Amino acid sequence: MGCGFTEDGTFTDESIGVTWKGPAELPVQVENYHGTFPDKRREPYQVYVVVVQLALQGTHQDPLNMPGGPLVPIGSRMDPPCCDVFELADGKIKRFDCYPSGMVILTQLGMIGNLSAGVVR
Repeated sequence: MGCGFTEDGTFTDESIGVTWKGPAELPVQVENYHGTFPDKRREPYQVYVVVVQLALQGTHQDPLNMPGGPLVPIGSRMDPPCCDVFELADGKIKRFDCYPSGMVILTQLGMIGNLSAGVVR
């Protein structure tokens, strides 16, 4: 399988925190998803020049408004991986799409496993 990676290339699935390294391991997760979702494909929306890989960091001190209701703060820290994508026009930000790992955020805030405990009704 020609992945187009260097010999020391890596692929990290940030949703599960696992990294595959080198030609022997790189196809593992791709083949896993292909076997599970044989019609899976990536649909490019737009090609951008500015992409920033980062971590969102902070302490949950005030209610966090969510579609199902605000999450009560319990002082938990969050440090989830995130990717920001910027479209620029004339040196200014035209579009800013933020892709935080919501599952990691909710886990770090102590909400996974008992989501209803943190929702104010």
